Amino acid sequence: MSIPGGTVSVPIERLKRSLRAEAALEPDAVTQSPVTKETQIIAIYGKGGIGKSFTLANLSYMMAQQGKKVLLIGCDPKSDTTSLLFGGRACPTIIETSSRKKLAGEPLEIGDVCFKRDGVYAMELGGPEVGRGCGGRGIIHGFETLEKLGFHEWGFDYVLLDFLGDVVCGGFGLPIARDMCQKVIVVASNDLQSLYVANNVCSAVEYFRKLGGNVGVAGMVINKDDGTGEASAFAEVAGIPVLAAIPAHEDIRRKSASYEIIGRPGTQWAPLFEELATNVGEAPPMRPKPLTQDQLLGLFSSDVVGRNVVLEPATLFDMVGKTESTKPTLEVIYDTV
Repeated sequence: MSIPGGTVSVPIERLKRSLRAEAALEPDAVTQSPVTKETQIIAIYGKGGIGKSFTLANLSYMMAQQGKKVLLIGCDPKSDTTSLLFGGRACPTIIETSSRKKLAGEPLEIGDVCFKRDGVYAMELGGPEVGRGCGGRGIIHGFETLEKLGFHEWGFDYVLLDFLGDVVCGGFGLPIARDMCQKVIVVASNDLQSLYVANNVCSAVEYFRKLGGNVGVAGMVINKDDGTGEASAFAEVAGIPVLAAIPAHEDIRRKSASYEIIGRPGTQWAPLFEELATNVGEAPPMRPKPLTQDQLLGLFSSDVVGRNVVLEPATLFDMVGKTESTKPTLEVIYDTV
């Protein structure tokens, strides 16, 4: 049946309205039912490129060698969390695989998205293609898929979540906002930008604690530590412990660049990651004390952050190249009674 005077059929119009209505629906909230085992779910946050994936790959590997059952979940849209663990190989993402399976009319199985190496289980949530969606909503969709696969029934000692530090996005702040983890760990270095992100994470934790949340910050991992001390000073002011300081060492940089696990028992760097594994497991979630912008800048010398810069107000002449006289308004203003 066609619309008089038009060429569009009524069924197509109904389909369009149905699709628009479906697109407008918000996704279901991620379940918060309790786990069936004493599983520590830990979210690790940090600025992009700060070394979260390096830290987590070696940490999870060491935990597994210590007899723990560990699941590593990459929640960064770049999907690079598991690359070091698997020697540089890309891990099929949950979002991409589930979409492909759905189009083929096939059910998604654990073996399609979860892979293991030397006792470490790992998967990537993934994200939308560049410019084609919101990374945060991709995270929400990924966790919904995990729920359908029985996430809360899995029997792991530790579940480690690798999150981008952009917690202003609801998707990346999901574990903190919805109590999906017991504690948070921040990875940072002795630079302002990584500490700015770490401070944002602490602020998010404190904000949701005030709303009745239970997530706390267990501590900080200092990566590429050059000994200047800004990161440890931040941790002290924020009231959180330093769980480990990974030095800025050429051997670590070279082996990490070649996708080599350095957190192996009996190797040069084994004691570092053995201590980190112990601290991560035992550190209690704490309520942090976020720094103000001035306090954060105060951790660095003025020549590094430019605190001596004076804010000079712009003028109308700067904007339009001329100065205009102020003309009285013709608007009538009545006195209020």
